[in-house]
Amino acid sequence: MSSNGVRVQRVCSTLLVTIDRPQAGNSVNTAVAAALAAALDELEADTELRAGVVTGAKGTFSVGTDLGASPKSGSPVIPGRGFGGPAEAARTKPLIAAVEGFAVGGGLELALACDLIVAAEDATFGLSEAERGPIVAGGGVIRLTERVPYHLAMEFLLTGEPVSGARAKHLGLANRVTAPGEAVAVALGLAERLTRNAPLALAAVMNLVRAPTVCRRTASSPCGEENVAC
Repeated sequence: MSSNGVRVQRVCSTLLVTIDRPQAGNSVNTAVAAALAAALDELEADTELRAGVVTGAKGTFSVGTDLGASPKSGSPVIPGRGFGGPAEAARTKPLIAAVEGFAVGGGLELALACDLIVAAEDATFGLSEAERGPIVAGGGVIRLTERVPYHLAMEFLLTGEPVSGARAKHLGLANRVTAPGEAVAVALGLAERLTRNAPLALAAVMNLVRAPTVCRRTASSPCGEENVAC
């Protein structure tokens, strides 16, 4: 199924979501953001779906925000969901980014918003905003410093220099590195591995990891009225 620059396909118990605007580097506009948010809603609502994979068409993950879109079209930020749909969305099912080609700017932020990243060895990850002016505002700065050691993250952010998929794996940014063209297949295999686990356990892990820090400190017992931050 295809809608507003996004294709959605069910592969066994995984929802494969493909940004399909190769002529624009699979950049994200308001229509793509809305379609990504709708795909996540479908993933959450369907009990037969256990995980999701997000990728881009024709060898590019995403170059981020569609800078050529008309200002009248608005920002690709969904209220309560963040940039592109998944950045701030509440989720109980794992989401895997399958990265081929460029995942730069907002494209990298989309990948960082996922729970696992599979990357082709020749993929390109980058947050080059420091070279151009505006900072990343879709959670990339915070998430990157959470994912990799502080000094490596700061080099990444302050220099704006890109890294390859192989380097991303070395930094701890990617879970798997594949030959070019194999990221989706490996991501689907990883998603299938996750489906062998108990769905309630996966949901509990997702909720706990994404909960406020104060809630994590009391993870040994259910959040009660005394812990209003949960």
